[in-house]
Amino acid sequence: MIENKIIKKIILDNRILSQQGIKGAIIQAKKENQNLLDYLFSRKIISEKIFYQYLANFYNVGFINLTNTFIKKDLLFLIPEPIAITHKIVCFGKDDKNKKIKIATLDPFDLQIFEFIKKKTGYDTIIFLTTPSSIKNVLKLYHKSLKANFEEIINPDKERRIAEMAQQLPIVRIVNSLLEYAIFENASDIHIEPLEKQTEVRYRIDGILKPVMNLPKSNHRAIVARIKILAHLKIDEHRLPQDGRFKIESPKYKVAFRVSIIPTFNGEKIVLRLLNEGAKVLSLEQLGLQKGAYEVIKRNIKKPHGMILVTGPTGSGKTTTLYTILNILNKPGVNISTIEDPVEYRIEHVNQSQINPKIGYTFAVGLRAFLRQDPDIIMVGEIRDKETAEIAVHAAMTGHLVLSTLHTNDAVTAVPRLVNLGVPAFLLASTLNIVIAQRLVRKICTNCIVSYNLDKDQIKELEKQLDFSSIMEVLSREKAIMSKNEPIEELLFYKGKGCKHCNFTGYKGRIGIYEVFENTEEMQNLIMKNASKNKLEKQAIKQGMMKTIEDGFIKAKNGITSIEEVMRVTEE
Repeated sequence: MIENKIIKKIILDNRILSQQGIKGAIIQAKKENQNLLDYLFSRKIISEKIFYQYLANFYNVGFINLTNTFIKKDLLFLIPEPIAITHKIVCFGKDDKNKKIKIATLDPFDLQIFEFIKKKTGYDTIIFLTTPSSIKNVLKLYHKSLKANFEEIINPDKERRIAEMAQQLPIVRIVNSLLEYAIFENASDIHIEPLEKQTEVRYRIDGILKPVMNLPKSNHRAIVARIKILAHLKIDEHRLPQDGRFKIESPKYKVAFRVSIIPTFNGEKIVLRLLNEGAKVLSLEQLGLQKGAYEVIKRNIKKPHGMILVTGPTGSGKTTTLYTILNILNKPGVNISTIEDPVEYRIEHVNQSQINPKIGYTFAVGLRAFLRQDPDIIMVGEIRDKETAEIAVHAAMTGHLVLSTLHTNDAVTAVPRLVNLGVPAFLLASTLNIVIAQRLVRKICTNCIVSYNLDKDQIKELEKQLDFSSIMEVLSREKAIMSKNEPIEELLFYKGKGCKHCNFTGYKGRIGIYEVFENTEEMQNLIMKNASKNKLEKQAIKQGMMKTIEDGFIKAKNGITSIEEVMRVTEE
């Protein structure tokens, strides 16, 4: 959408209307419920072509009118259909000698997509502005091409036809571009969801699901079949859920895709989880731990036996934290075994195994087998049941260091959760080392960060939900503010305005907020007495444990994340 101030400048600079005339046009456009540009075009005050020529001069880029232009298929498909349609962008020229391609677009500042095209094609891009109507006509060529391919395939055998369509070039291109663009956007998941009249594609980026494109419903079954072929699943099975996986490798990336397909009313829905196998394991410092929490973890991972647990909801980064700790412990003198669901990252010299419930290979079965393999350190993907919990605790008691995850909302709740799973309190007291609870918050984009003060209404709303005095005390203790008595309305906080670099979300990347519960001697006594969660939490805070929301506020005060983001993830 072109801003009104730019439209006004172009109209005035080129003497299309006077200052009075443009004011009148704005008023009239509002009355007729039109945006200013549509009003100017509909009243023939300026033609679309001339306006976009002036706009190209204003932006200092070339102009191309693609109306009635024929573009060869090989040029057209240099930019995959979903990307072209979503971003209103087409390739219309190519110079093989100088490795350059000509791109027509409505947004010459869509830098991310130009970079994606450059990486995909290996060619530098020369950007031209064009008109909405001409780009609309060129985009129709994609549909004509797809339609022609579908018509060639039609035959009485429906299932064979779908399988053949899945191997056809247009469908292969659509699926490849969905996957490649997700990798480029650093998405963690792809949702391909059949609706009544179309197929919606959404990416989860920085923990938030974002619609990226819509595809014709007529393509859906062929897209599903193509992904089933990649994941070695049954093409003719449409009534039952299916799970599989496949990999994509290039010189630039190595990504594994976990595939889940379920039948829905409108067709089969696909969710793909992206696992970047080329990603480097983070260090403890890079996780974003506060100094006190960092020291507690560092001290406890040096212990030769006991249990280290990481808790939090799905998608809170628990596995990343476990792999970070494993990477530190991974030395030539130790034998490390893991049982996971699934193996997300490969670590050299670590024996990694994946559960398979279909054949009875569960966490408990794998854990029991590992204990016969002379391990020093064992990682169990998740403690879900009584059997796994009991074996893990006994392993920790008999001289092994056990790492695992648990689904609880905070660190302290891990104790009553394990007791409820049947672990005797006296065993838990003597084997538990630490519990790390965490959430992931989006980081403010550094390219569009701005500071602000909370207004009275915002403060009132926050005070309803939070104990501000304890938060101010923690902020003061951690030297995020000068004094706990500072007026809240005078504190500076931060947010992202939104820019091209962050796709106008105001956020780019994620970081953890944590609470680290340490099982000290005082805590062991409370656990053995079956103390309530409140008593355990009181003791943990007395020992210096910072709660996730307090860690979040420190990061918000330091300009790493926003208050809104901290509230969003801690309320969930």
